[in-house]
Amino acid sequence: MTTATSTKDLWTRYREYGDQEAREEIILRYAPLVKYVVGRMAIALPATLDNEDILSHGTIGLIEAVERFDPSRGVKFETYAIQRIRGSIIDTLRKLDLVPRSVARKAREIEAAFTELQQRLQREPTDQEMARHLGITLESFKDTLLDASCIVLSLDGIFHYIDDEEPMALGEILEDANSPSPTATIEDAELREALIQAINQLPDRDRLVISLYYNDELTLKEISKILGISESRVCQLHTRAVLSLRSTLQAGAARIVENNQIRAEALAR
Repeated sequence: MTTATSTKDLWTRYREYGDQEAREEIILRYAPLVKYVVGRMAIALPATLDNEDILSHGTIGLIEAVERFDPSRGVKFETYAIQRIRGSIIDTLRKLDLVPRSVARKAREIEAAFTELQQRLQREPTDQEMARHLGITLESFKDTLLDASCIVLSLDGIFHYIDDEEPMALGEILEDANSPSPTATIEDAELREALIQAINQLPDRDRLVISLYYNDELTLKEISKILGISESRVCQLHTRAVLSLRSTLQAGAARIVENNQIRAEALAR
């Protein structure tokens, strides 16, 4: 019997008959997903949080994923579980209040600075330009990026909740095949295009970090070896890129919604 068949059989036993031994085996089989997620989030997590604690909170997310997974939604379990694991860790950070409010404020200030400089310069600002705009030294700006990484965990981070509070990531929102209206479909397509354009406008190294992290799904440690730079520098580049993309997308989303409202009003006349 192959592993795939065995796993399918375990799911059948658990879903149809409530077999608790099958449930435990499923959890054990997918346990490596927890280490995978923690490995991708590691450098963005507070140093004060013990690694074993992180793994335990991630495991809670895995258990919830096993118990709440609905195959009828057409989503692979691994994809669903990774979101639940990440969400469980992020919820822990929020509940423990390990990230000072000053760090969240600094992240918002950096994002606002990106918005202002992007509009003024019509390109991505350099680190030096960002530091000068914020009135801090280049070293302080880079340190702030590291601090902000605890806030800016990922482009795949939780954006909102629907139905029974299932966490949804940006990718899932944009890939919704059951958009409720033509306007929503247009907005999704335009947001995807805006994201592609925003990524293409990033500096080469930032764009490469985003590609290696999200497309190749490498950990920050693996990326640091490929680029020949420290893990902390990879973290800085990742945080910088995500804040820049957020800034660009928020401005673009506002324009898209406004344009589509104008279109809808015109069609209604």
